[in-house]
Amino acid sequence: MTPPKTVLDASALLAFLFGEPGAKAVSNALFEGSAISAVNYAEVLSKLSDHGQDVDQAAERMARQGLTGTTLLVVPADEAHAREMARLRKRTRRTCLSLADRACLALAVSLNVPVLTADRAWLALNLGIDIRSLR
Repeated sequence: MTPPKTVLDASALLAFLFGEPGAKAVSNALFEGSAISAVNYAEVLSKLSDHGQDVDQAAERMARQGLTGTTLLVVPADEAHAREMARLRKRTRRTCLSLADRACLALAVSLNVPVLTADRAWLALNLGIDIRSLR
């Protein structure tokens, strides 16, 4: 797999999986090579479970289809990632970003690549991170 050029937020991957508006932008990012934090991947699998899908079957289907492991790198959260997430907490306290939101942003910081999200409120964040809306 080539080095990721974009980090996907859970909302972006879900838009792709559910064929929602912005799915084409996510498809393009996947084609170029993307990454997602394991925290955000857990969020995606949780949402698929909410929609009645078995978590293991959904994960295996994405791997079989060549999504995870090929076009989308699932990056585990390590100590450095945890520290960056904690640093972002102080800078984003007033914005009510979730831990998963900060996991996505911290991964983008560590990889030095843009973030693709469906959460338009992120566009107002002033964090020195290139945040792009898929819609």
